[in-house]
Amino acid sequence: MNIVDSFLDVSRFIDLRRDIHAHPELGFEEHRTSEIVARLLKEWGLTVHTGVAGTGVVGVLKRGESTRSIGLRADLDALPLQEDNHFPHKSIHPGKMHACGHDGHTTMLLAAAWHLSQNGQFDGTVHFIFQPAEEMGKAGAKKMIEEGLFDRFPCDAVFALHNFSIGNVGHFALNHGALMASSNTWRVTIKGQGTHASLPHTGVDPVAAVIDLAQQLQSLVAKVINSNERALLAVTQIQGSGAPNVIPDVAFVGGTIRTFSDNATDLLERGLNRLAGGIAQAHGCQAEVSFTRASPPVVNHEKEARFAAQVMREIVGENAVNDQFPAIMSAEDFAHMLKVKPGCYAFIGNGDGDHRMPDHGPGPCIIHNTSFDFNDEIIPIGASYFVKLAQKWLSL
Repeated sequence: MNIVDSFLDVSRFIDLRRDIHAHPELGFEEHRTSEIVARLLKEWGLTVHTGVAGTGVVGVLKRGESTRSIGLRADLDALPLQEDNHFPHKSIHPGKMHACGHDGHTTMLLAAAWHLSQNGQFDGTVHFIFQPAEEMGKAGAKKMIEEGLFDRFPCDAVFALHNFSIGNVGHFALNHGALMASSNTWRVTIKGQGTHASLPHTGVDPVAAVIDLAQQLQSLVAKVINSNERALLAVTQIQGSGAPNVIPDVAFVGGTIRTFSDNATDLLERGLNRLAGGIAQAHGCQAEVSFTRASPPVVNHEKEARFAAQVMREIVGENAVNDQFPAIMSAEDFAHMLKVKPGCYAFIGNGDGDHRMPDHGPGPCIIHNTSFDFNDEIIPIGASYFVKLAQKWLSL
């Protein structure tokens, strides 16, 4: 039996999750959600700190005299998507939607906080970290750290959990190293000299340079990254003139780069600059390169990952835990926390999409989908994981 199942009315937390789902808020705008989190934590006797990185909340629960500590993190924000669902708890805010399950992550951590506040069999301090602005490259985790998160709330290690389409409901997946990629956006602006399309000899065509650059970039990974590593460069944006008969002054090409090491990111950034400058010069143009590192790769620490996997096995059994899960190209800004603290990030199975409410039909379990909905069945499982992590890390 799940730990939390035996102590709480799960329906209460399902209602809470659906209320949060119906009222999505974007990064650094999570005022209502943060107020709910803070109010509940205070009701349960935790020491509550608000305004951390704007809308972040940290709840502190201490038992005994030990100086040992653990950080448990959930994300608060939604995505700028129009929800395509028809159940009663669909988003009431047009163009905003909990399409990544952060409503569920927040609820699982709140359920764990409730249980530990009522059944605090541990010696040390648990920091419940409710982070704003994980999505859209806003790096809420980095902002919390910059504002003194771990100075104010020391953590021996930090842990986080994310729902994911790994098949069976409530199964866990992780590994002992790089689990998710870095997220980097790039754009190359090529400057030429505009003219009429019927008179190309009177101008300098930046569109031709952009097309040439986009083609050359397709092989950059193979040219600069060791074949034993994985990396990705995707060209996702190209724009020239707004009219079919105009060669513009400026055109641009942009996209994303994903890697599993800072070294690989460095190599690709240098290669991008080199190609952009050379190709622009060959076309008689000038290039300006913008490169933004939104988050580093999510790299689990081996000791903490093995500890987490053992906790998972005690909850769901050996066969429901895959601790050799292959790294994926998606990104997560919990990476910033793992850069400064040991810890582990893991996935919990959201199922195959058949968890929708009756009469509304099955929906996809793929995150960032306009028909997504968090699976309430995994609330007690995820909460149990957080509870047992804290109890074992801070064992009496």
